[in-house]
Formats: sequence, C-alpha cells, structure tokens
Amino acid sequence: MRTDENSTSAQWRADTGRPAERGAADLSENRPPKQRTADTDRDRPAETQATSTTANEPPKQRAGGNAGRPGLGRSFHHLWAASGLSNLADGVLLVGVPLLAVSLTRSPAQVALVSAATTLPWLLLALHAGAIADRLDRRRIMVLAGWSRAAVLAATAAAAWLDLLSLPVLVAAVLLAGAAEVFADTSAQSALPMTVTGDRLGAANGRLVATQTLGNHFLGAPLAGLLVGIATTTVFGTAALLYAAGALLLLGMRGRFRPEAAPAQALRADIADGMRHLWGHRALRGLAAYSGVLNLAYGAYFAVFVLWVVGDGSRVGLTPGQYGLLAATLAAGAVAGSVLSGSLTRLTGENGALVGVTLLNALLLVVPLLLPSPLVVFPAAAGIGAANAVTNVVSVSLRQRLIPEGLLGRVNATCRLIGMGAMPLGAASAGLLATLAGLSAVFWSACALSLLAAAIILRGGEAGGPARGHRGATSRE
Repeated sequence: MRTDENSTSAQWRADTGRPAERGAADLSENRPPKQRTADTDRDRPAETQATSTTANEPPKQRAGGNAGRPGLGRSFHHLWAASGLSNLADGVLLVGVPLLAVSLTRSPAQVALVSAATTLPWLLLALHAGAIADRLDRRRIMVLAGWSRAAVLAATAAAAWLDLLSLPVLVAAVLLAGAAEVFADTSAQSALPMTVTGDRLGAANGRLVATQTLGNHFLGAPLAGLLVGIATTTVFGTAALLYAAGALLLLGMRGRFRPEAAPAQALRADIADGMRHLWGHRALRGLAAYSGVLNLAYGAYFAVFVLWVVGDGSRVGLTPGQYGLLAATLAAGAVAGSVLSGSLTRLTGENGALVGVTLLNALLLVVPLLLPSPLVVFPAAAGIGAANAVTNVVSVSLRQRLIPEGLLGRVNATCRLIGMGAMPLGAASAGLLATLAGLSAVFWSACALSLLAAAIILRGGEAGGPARGHRGATSRE
C-alpha cells in the first residue's frame, strides 16, 4: 500500500480550513517565487503567479487558460486514463506478488524481502529521476518507463511459463519494474501542474488518487486473486499488457512537457538544488518528515500483513481470494476518502485533517491484532484506506502548489525519496522484528510510528511542519 506519500508513497493537498482556498501562505514561513514560467501551448494554459503573499489572498493559478472551462482538458484526460491502466497493473502486482511469494516461502524475512524490493528503487533512483524530469520531456519519460515495465514483466511471464520462476527471479523482476516506476511516477507528478490550472490541482489529484485506489485495490486486487488461481504467467502477462496500453495513451497528450528553463549544470548540482530548496522550506520539510515516518509504518505493517491474515496457520484465516476482497475493501475506503478530502479540509483545516486521520489510522492498525476476525478486519481496512487517501490528496496538492515549476521534478523526487524510500526500510525492519519478536510487535510499532507522524504535524510550527503558519521569511531558491 502506498501513500505518497504515503506508500511508502504515496505517493504521502490543500486548504487551511478557513475561507476556501486560503492557500499555502498560512502554512509556512516560506513561499515559492511569485511568477512561474509561461506555457504558450493551447492545451497547456499560461503560468501565472503561484501563491499569494498575504494571508487573506487566495492562491493564484499556476496556469490560467483553462480557468473558464469546467473540464480539466484533453491532456489531463489522457494522463488520467493512462494512470488508470497503469494503476490496474500496479494492483495486480500489489496483491499477486505477495501471494506468489507466500507460495514460494513462508519465511517472514524472505516475504518481507520481496516487499522491500518493490520500493527499494525509490531509495536508489529517486533523486536522479527528479533531476532528469527537470531536464527532459516528462511525457516521453513516462512513455519509456511504461514500455520498460511491460518488457520486464513479459520476460517474467515467460520465465513462469517455462517453470523458471524462483524467489530470486521474483525479486529481480520487482526491482526492475520498480526502477521504471520511479521515473514514471516522478515525471507524472511533475507534469500534472503543466497540464491543469493551479486552482484545479486538488480536483485533478483527487481523481488520480481515486483512480489509483480503484486500480490498485478495488479492481486489481480481486483480479490478482483470480489470476493467481489460474496461472502464475497470467499475473505478469496481464500487468505487462496494461503498462504497454497506458504508455500508448500518453502519446495522446498535447503540448510541451519539458521545463522551458531546463538546468544546464551538472546532474549532481541539480540534485543538490532540489535538496536545498526542500530543506530551506519549512512546510515542505515538515510534509516530507511526516510522509517518511508514516510510510515507515506502512512499509513495516503491510510487509508481513499477509502472514497474519492469509492461510490456515494465520490468525484471521483468509483465503487468497478473500485477501483480494480485503484489499478491495481498503480501496473502497480510499475512494471515499479521496472524494471527501476536500470537504474535510474545508471543515477542519489541513492540519486538522492530517492529524485526525493519522490518529484514526494509528488506532485502526492494531484492530486486526486485537480482534482477528474477518467481521472486524474488513471495516478496519476500509478506514485505513480512507485515512491514507486523505493524507495523499492534502499533502500532494499542497506540495505541487508550493514548488516552482523548474524545481518540481527535483523537489518532488526528494520528498518521495524520503516518503517512498521509507517503505523498504520499514519492510526490512518488519522482517527482522517479526522473526525476533513476532508479528504483533510489528503492528504495535506501526501504531507508534503513526502517532509520531501526527505529532510532527501538531508540532509543525516549531519543528518545521505545516502546522501554524509563520509569515515573513522568504524561501530559499
């Protein structure tokens, strides 16, 4: 499970809860530059000022040409459709790979290794992917990444057909597919603000998060359970076809998706610029820390969750098919959370929404431990999904508004390095902790980490998170 942001990222979006769209100025002492680069393509509206410099002004639109249109534009709809297919493939792998791993071994450490391999590329490649996304055409990067994933999984399907699939082959496949995902997702998040107007980022991200959830869990999870029952080859083959089709849809996006002021310095210097901007920006720094801690919890929890709920020797005793339904229930909650996130932030403010759902999440994570019954575990999964979706929508939209266009790839990648990179660390720690102290110790630890994440938001005014806005200072560019 990912959040952007918290997924380990998600991806781990934005109103202050006072009058609608008060903007990011209340959330930090730092602000992005007032003017963004113009985009003259008719499909991508011209950039205007990013954020208000006073507390009472609404944020300016990042792009203005679509402001009078109710829709989000052709390019967004192609991106949205491609995201739907790719996330359906993600969902097939999200459930199919752990089930295949359990069929190969019952060792908690080895099952956790497979889970860690799916997100380890974020630790290794995120910064470079962000720098490249700020240099090259972001749409082209997404297309090449989609075709690369299709090729890797087609080869894995062939290995399964030839009865050559083993745990090392499975780990290698998810590592390579994960590497392509880093480039695809980093470029997608950086291309979105070039596709829709600044005031529509929340709506666009809400649709993408809902689609991600539907694909990952509601549709992909049951499909994975069905495919595992048919043949191992079908799991990888289906995912390969979906990734390839998504890459083709991206070709329908119109416009130029390369930043106009592409960096001319060395790649290492580009990466350093992105890291400096994140560290010098109070709100972004707090959001990154929050996502990292929460994803550490999620990475640990879901790395071994399948051992707690699936199989005759588990505490809950679900079948693989029922596990797919459990993932679908989680997805239903996430869809509800993504739809309701805007109303929630208007009612409680960003900080209230993040703190409230994170505390709820901490409670729900221990429900399967305290009450290991399907009648209780399924509703708990719906609540966890809703909480995860709210944190994604709130944090990602805010981040996209705060980061200047020319730095979107690098700063997004640095944030996601912290958020998504925490996932394999959590998964690896879970395998070790479960071996030494049992699965229950992992679940209690995940609960404690969620409480810590809520504390980061609560202490944000002093500790660097987006809690109490401090006005007056300028951001470091």
